[in-house]
Amino acid sequence: MASLSDPFRAGSPGGLSRRHLGRLLGALAAGTTCPLFSEHAMAAEAAKLVLPAPGAALDPETVFLNRNENPLGPAPEGIEAIVKTARYGGRYHPFDEPVELTAAIAELRGVKPTYVQPFAGSSDALIRSTLAFTSPTRSWVMADPGYGNGAPEVSGAKTIRVPLRADHSHNAKAMIAADPNAGAYYVCNPNNPSGTVTPPQEIDYLLANKREDAVVIVDEAYIEFSDTAQSAAGLVAADKDVLVLRTFSKVYGMAGIRAGYALGRPDLLDKLRPFGINFGLLPITAVACATASLRAKDLVLERKAINRRIRDDVFAFFRNKGVDYIPSETSFFMVDVKRPWEEFTRAMAARKVIVGRLWPTWPTRVRVSVGSQEEMAKFKGAFEKVLG
Repeated sequence: MASLSDPFRAGSPGGLSRRHLGRLLGALAAGTTCPLFSEHAMAAEAAKLVLPAPGAALDPETVFLNRNENPLGPAPEGIEAIVKTARYGGRYHPFDEPVELTAAIAELRGVKPTYVQPFAGSSDALIRSTLAFTSPTRSWVMADPGYGNGAPEVSGAKTIRVPLRADHSHNAKAMIAADPNAGAYYVCNPNNPSGTVTPPQEIDYLLANKREDAVVIVDEAYIEFSDTAQSAAGLVAADKDVLVLRTFSKVYGMAGIRAGYALGRPDLLDKLRPFGINFGLLPITAVACATASLRAKDLVLERKAINRRIRDDVFAFFRNKGVDYIPSETSFFMVDVKRPWEEFTRAMAARKVIVGRLWPTWPTRVRVSVGSQEEMAKFKGAFEKVLG
C-alpha cells in the first residue's frame, strides 16, 4: 500500500512523478492554468456579467451580497491589535507572532500546536490540498453543488461531483462509490452554496471506507454560524486522515485582511508545502488581528446571533411571499427565482443589488449573502420588484 508520507510515490494521493511535479510548478508560476479558490475571485468573475466595464464609475449606493463578506468587519480588539502591530511592518515577524496564533488555535480546537498551520485565509490551503492529494490516477471527489472548482486541470486529476442528498447534506456512500480509488474526498460543512449541514457519521463513513492512503478534507469556513454542525477537529486530534480548513474571513470579518489555518497531522500538513510559495507566511497585522479576535469574549456568539436574526427575517419574508429557499445555517442562502440566474442577477443589479453566482446544477437558484439589516431591506425591496 502506498504511504501518505511519500508525495512522489506513484498512485498515492499527490502521487505525481518528480517530472510531472516540475511541469506543474512551472505552470503555477506562470499563473494562468490554476483556478482561483477564493470567494472574492469567483464572485468577481460572476459579477462581470452585471457590473459596469472596468474603469466605469460604480454607484456608491450599490449593495454587494455576492461574496459572503461580513458587514460587521473586524472585531474592535482585532483593529486595535492591527494598529499596535503595523509599526513593525518592516519586519517579517519580529516577535514570533505566528507562534502565539498557533498556540491560541491549538488550545481552542483541542489539538497539538504541531497540528496547526496558519495560512493567509483558507483558500491557499484548499488549492494546495487539491494538488497535494490528487494526481492523474487519483481523483478529487466533492459534492454537487459544492464550493471551488475541483482539482486543477494542470494536475491531470479528475474531479468527480456527487449530488447532495435530498436534505442537501453530503452523500458519503455515493462519494465512495463514485470513485473508491480517489485521492481526496472534500466536504464543505456547512456546505457552500446550500448552507446546509452534513452530520458527522458521513465523515466517519468516508474515513472507514476510503483507501488507506486517501485523505478527507473538511472545509469549515462557515461553521461558526451553524447551530448543529459538528467540527471534525476531534478527528484531527485522534490522528485520522483528515485535514480541517478554517478561515477568519467570515464570522471574524477579516476577508480583506487574510488569515486562516489548516488542522491536520504534521505529515499531512507537510504535503501542502511544495505547492506554492511563502508557506504559512501571513502579514503580521493579519496574525495580530486573528489572535486578538480568537480571544475576544463572546465575539462569535454575538455575531452568530446578529446573522441569525437578519437571515431569519429574510426567510420570513420569503415564506410570506411563497418563495422557495433552502434553510441555511450560514451567512448566505440559496433562493429559487424560477428563472435563469443571469436574467435575475441583471435585474437586481439594475436596482443596485449585486447577488449571485451560478452553480450549473441549480440554474434558477441564486446565492445571496446575508448583509446588514439595511442591506437586506434593500435586497427585499429589489427582490419584490423583480419577481413581482
